[in-house]
Formats: sequence, C-alpha cells, structure tokens
Amino acid sequence: KNSIKAMEKELVTCSLQGKEKAALKRSQIFQIPGGKDSETKVIVVLGKAGMGKSILIQKICQDWSNGEFSQFEFVFWFDCKQISLPEKRYSLKDLLLEFFVKPQEGSKEIFEYILQNPTKILLLFDGFEGLHDHENFPRCSASQPEKDLCSIKEMLSGLIQKKILNGCTLLLTARPKDKVYQYVSKVDKTIEIVGFSPQQRELYITKYFEGLPYCDNALKLIKECEYLFSHCYSPLMCRFVCFLCETVLEMGDKSLPSTLTTVFLKFVQQKIIPMKTDVTAMQNQESLATLARIAWYLGEKHQSAMKSNLLPSKEVKEFALKHGFFLPFAFPGHSDSEEEEFGSMFSDFVIQNFLAALHLMLAEEIKDKSLMKYLSFPSKKKKPYNWLDLVPRFLTGLLFLQDDPCFCSLSNKDVKQSTKKQKTLLKYIRRLQINELCPERLLDLLHCIYETQNSYLLQHVALRLKPDLSFLSVVLTPPDVHVLHYILKRSRKEFSLDLQNSSIDMQGLKDLVGLKNVASFRASLSDTVRLWKTLEQTKDYELLRASTEKFVLDPFKAKTMKDISDLSDLVEMQEKMINCVQDASGCSSYEIPAIKNLRKLEFALGPVCGLQGFLKLVEILAAFPSLQHLDLDALSENGIGDEGAKSLSEVFPTLTSLETLNLSQNKITDVGAEKLATALPSLSSLKTLSLYNNNICDFGAENLARVLPVMSSLRVLDVQYNKITGVGAQQLTDSLRKCPHIKSLVMWNPTIPYGVLEHLQQLDSRISV
Repeated sequence: KNSIKAMEKELVTCSLQGKEKAALKRSQIFQIPGGKDSETKVIVVLGKAGMGKSILIQKICQDWSNGEFSQFEFVFWFDCKQISLPEKRYSLKDLLLEFFVKPQEGSKEIFEYILQNPTKILLLFDGFEGLHDHENFPRCSASQPEKDLCSIKEMLSGLIQKKILNGCTLLLTARPKDKVYQYVSKVDKTIEIVGFSPQQRELYITKYFEGLPYCDNALKLIKECEYLFSHCYSPLMCRFVCFLCETVLEMGDKSLPSTLTTVFLKFVQQKIIPMKTDVTAMQNQESLATLARIAWYLGEKHQSAMKSNLLPSKEVKEFALKHGFFLPFAFPGHSDSEEEEFGSMFSDFVIQNFLAALHLMLAEEIKDKSLMKYLSFPSKKKKPYNWLDLVPRFLTGLLFLQDDPCFCSLSNKDVKQSTKKQKTLLKYIRRLQINELCPERLLDLLHCIYETQNSYLLQHVALRLKPDLSFLSVVLTPPDVHVLHYILKRSRKEFSLDLQNSSIDMQGLKDLVGLKNVASFRASLSDTVRLWKTLEQTKDYELLRASTEKFVLDPFKAKTMKDISDLSDLVEMQEKMINCVQDASGCSSYEIPAIKNLRKLEFALGPVCGLQGFLKLVEILAAFPSLQHLDLDALSENGIGDEGAKSLSEVFPTLTSLETLNLSQNKITDVGAEKLATALPSLSSLKTLSLYNNNICDFGAENLARVLPVMSSLRVLDVQYNKITGVGAQQLTDSLRKCPHIKSLVMWNPTIPYGVLEHLQQLDSRISV
C-alpha cells in the first residue's frame, strides 16, 4: 500500500520531474534497453489534456502503415472513452477483430495467429483516465481470460498482469495527475509530452494562417495577447485561439479576448450564431443548457462518452453533432445478427469543462452557497481529485461575465441569480487564508482570479501572498507563469521565489526574474546559466546583472553528474561575467553573489559516479570563497576512497572559510587519512571533522594524532566505526592532552576493547563513546 502511495505521489507531484530528460524521436518510443522479448512491455505516455497524445497515437499508426515499427505485425488502437462504458463486456476476439477492425474473412485463423505470436502485437489505449473512476482497478478473474466476456477494465488488467497475450507491447496515454501507477504495477518506459516551445507556437500559427491575406496580422495579434499566446503551448488551445483569431479578423475586429473564459464564450457563440430567428435562438439555448448538464453529470463520473439512445432528445443530439460539440462512434455487436449500437462523446476535454461550468452557472437547483464547493481551495495538498479540472476557472470567469452580450446570447436565465452567486464568491475569497495554500492550490486560485479580471480581487490576492513563494517540484506551465507574473506585479511586497525542478521555460524564468519586486530566486542551475548566456548574447547586461544578484544557490546539493557540470558552468560563467559587467558598469572585477555566498555544499552522487564527480568538483572548489560546510555523507555512500581524499587535500589551502568537513562513509583507508592529515593544518577555520565509518586503522589514527595539536580551530573530531584498535585510540588520547581547544573526540570502534575505551574516557571526559 505504501509503495503504491509513494509511486502515486511521485507521479502526481511532478510526473518526470527530477529525472534525467532527453528529447525522444518517435522511432525510439518502443526501444526498451534490457527488456525481455517474451514478457509484456508497458509504455506510458503522459501529457495534459490537449497536448497531442491522441495525435501521437494516430501518427504511430500511420508510421506503422508506412513500414515503420516493423517488429509489429498487428497494431490495435482503442479510444478508452469509447470502450469503457460500464455495461459493455467483450471477449478479446470481440475487442480486437470486431471493435477495431473486422476482417472480411479468416477471423478465426487471424485470432489464433495473434494468440500464438503476442510479441508481434502492439495495443494502443488512448486516454487511460477514461478507464478508472472512484473504484479500485479490478483484477482479471476470468478462468479463460482470452475467451471469456469481461469488462474493458478487467481486460486491460489481464493484459498488464500478463494473463492475456503475455509478450505483447502495451502503450497507454494518460494525464500526469492520473493514478496510473496505482493500476500498472510495472512501467518499462515513461514518456512525457511537454507541448510547444515559443518557436513551435509561432510555426503552428503561421502554418494555420498560411496563404490567407491576414497571415502576418494573425501572428502579431495573438502574440500581443500574451496570456492567450502562453496557452498556445498546448496544441489544442493553440487551435482554439487560431480559430477565434480567424473569426475576429474576418469580422474586422482588432483585438482578442483577454481570458480563457471569453475565448470559449465567443467560440461557442460563433458555433451557434448563424441561425438568427428567435425560435431557433430559443431552441439553441435550451439544447445548449441540456448539453451543459450532460457535460457536468458525465464529468462527475469521470466520463466523456455515452450511448446515443440515452440522450434526452433527438434535437439535442442533432444540435451537438451539427455544431461539433459531440463526435459519434459505433459499438460492435457480439455476433453478426446483433445490431451495432452508437455512442456520442464530447469532441474534446476543454469543451466539456466549459459546458460543465456553464451548467453550474445556469442551473437553478445549484444554489449560490453550494456552488463554492466546486471552487474549494483547501490549504493542504489533499483535495478531492477534480476530473474536470478547468471548471473552477471557467466558472469564476462566467460569474463575472453575466452582463456580457455573448453570455446573454447563450442563456435566457435571470441575471439576479448569477449576481447572488458572484457575491458569494467575493465573500468566499475574502475569507480565504491565501498565505496558507499549498503551491498547487495557489496556482488554481491565481488562474481563477485572473479569469474574473476584477481589479478588487486581483489586488486583494496580490496583497495577501506570502513573501516566500515556493514552487519546488511543481510543474509551472507558460499560463501558470503568466498569471503568477501578472499578480506579483500588482503587489507592493518583495518576493523570494523557489522555482527549482519546476520545468519553467526560458521566457517564463526571464519574466519572473525581471520583476523589480522579486528580490531573490532559486532555480535549476542549468536553466539559470542558460538564461544568463542568452542575456549575454542579446547584450541585455542590465537584466543580466540584476538576475545574477538575485540568484540564490546556498545550500546546494549535487545528486547527479549534471549538477556538477552545471556548477562548473556557473564558475565558468563568472569569468565571462567580468567582461559583460565591465561594459555595463565600468568595474574591472565581479563576483556572482551566488558563488561568493555559497556556504553549504552537499555531495550525494552515490557509488557509481561518486569518485568521477568528486574529482570534477574538487577542480572548482576554490571558486567558492565563503564555503563553510562540505558534506560528503550520503545514504547511498559516495565512496570517493583514497584517490578522492588525496585530491581534496591538495586544495585545502584554498578553503580558508571551511568550518565543517564531513567525509563519513567514503571508504577512506590509512593511505587517504595520511594525505588528509598532512594537509589538514592548512584548513585554518575547520571546527568539525567527521571520518565516521571509513576503513582507517592505527596508522591513520597515528597521522591524525600527530596534527591535532596544530589544528587550533578544531572543536570536534569523529572517527567512530573505523578499524582503529586500542593502540590508535591511545595515540589519539595522548594527542588530545595537548589540545585544550578540542571539545569532543568520538571514537567508538568495534576493534577497541570496551575496557580500554572506558579507561581512556576516564582519563579524558571529552572522549565520547
């Protein structure tokens, strides 16, 4: 249970955060180093709604049909929204050869071939979130799982448990916050789709308007509306924004809506506006209200599809299909005599969110006070998982658009009810303890407040933000950065931001760091150095200097070789900075404050890269003049050994501020201890030295004992859990008598007889066991 919780937490917090990332070509998706051909392989593709997961699946199918991925003889693609209706049951043969594609002849022989050659089968399940709800994911209990009828959940469970088609390849797509690892015990590969870069956004927009007379104007118009342009990192949102921009330009307007709510309000209005008669307008309003209610009730069940015969009326079905809100699909019958059934699903997730919010806004049965539970921002992370996660943003936006002509054209409801709901929201926000919200809930709130564009609320939230804002390991998308920047700019406070491991893009980092009331920030070293290099290339020396002065590095923990490389790049950057700052201020020397002020450095690369990384680190240690604490004690044991100790001892004379040196658990022997002892007196500020749990024997102890009297600043020495015997212990005790400055010597060793150690402790109470 705990391991499942840990895996779920890892995924929910930051999907692939903290792991080494690399761009992946489509041709590499199915390459799994060390994977066994005879076992089922599970690949998970993560991406927020609208990121292009479904398009990727379609592209894989197209590539396969053109001869790529030749290791697979059969590829089956399923949309989980369509196949997951609770009452539907399938056999494996139904699912593969009836639902997806129906062979004209030879179904039995084809199915037998599939069962005998599972390694040649690729199964693509798009939209894993459509398969689970509040229930636990069931185990496959069928006695003959490849022949019996079972639900799609049981079928997928059987595939994952290797009871069905063991040896096939499964690719599942899901959103980052879906509890994938709770249902999939072993994932062989995880891939994340991160959306468009600013350059890709521009390319998409240019391609969309290619050949149209207002192509250049469109790109300019969208880029001027920075909030909408930030949303264009999502391919789906980019398409919506382009559609709306096209409509705006065709009508001769010169501005785009400023919020997401107004974008979708206009989008829906444009879909249904061509019919101008009063009768049709009334019918459209009623059909839209019904569709909005369906969007909400399906969303509550984590669904976006339903059987077409369950729709309230033929008019609603025709309205939804005609205006593109619904897409139709067919279910297969279990036999040739059984008729096909038809279903309908929302054309995309964002439209369902918008319509669900519209329902909450219009529904008379939902009173103003009960509405607030759909906008709750609990201070702790644990929040009921909201499948329709954009509903709060759209709902708050709609509450402040009740007088908008667009909104009025979609509804014939009384505005008074909406005004009461708006006042309830204002009261709720005023009472909210904003400074106690966790980062995820705070971002939700900022998005909601931004959608209102209400000056009072924007100012109210800006003034109540706490000065230390941490987004450590919380993914910050371009829209997140935009609303954060927009609201921080309105505050009179000074802020300290922690943006480490947040996947923030270059432009977002530049914008936040450039705010005058951001006094300091932490961010990943590689992102920060990349930003500085860009500012140097563009000759933006003023922002370059300001951002270097705001950057905080202390304390720094190196956990990968990349961390060491980034630290080296930072030191190298300082050399370049001297020239840049000379141009800006005329001074001839310049120290990056983060380098100058680094006081604590932890090294935790583990045994595989420990020595290699440490030797590289030693080369740059002299660049940190204020370094007081160097800690090499890691749970995974770095194992720098004698070679690392020798290399470190050579730079001791440069570490003039070092007060604490922790070399515990590093496999240092007498050889390394001798090298250290020779150089230790040059550490003029050293107060604490720990050599706990190494392989130091009496010869090493003798060398340490010899230098203790000249280490006048030393207060604590820890040499316990080594291989020192009573002889070495006696030498250290004798030396201790000449060292009144030392307050504690910790030297319990399993190789020192207890009576000897007790006797030595009686001679000198500073000896601790």
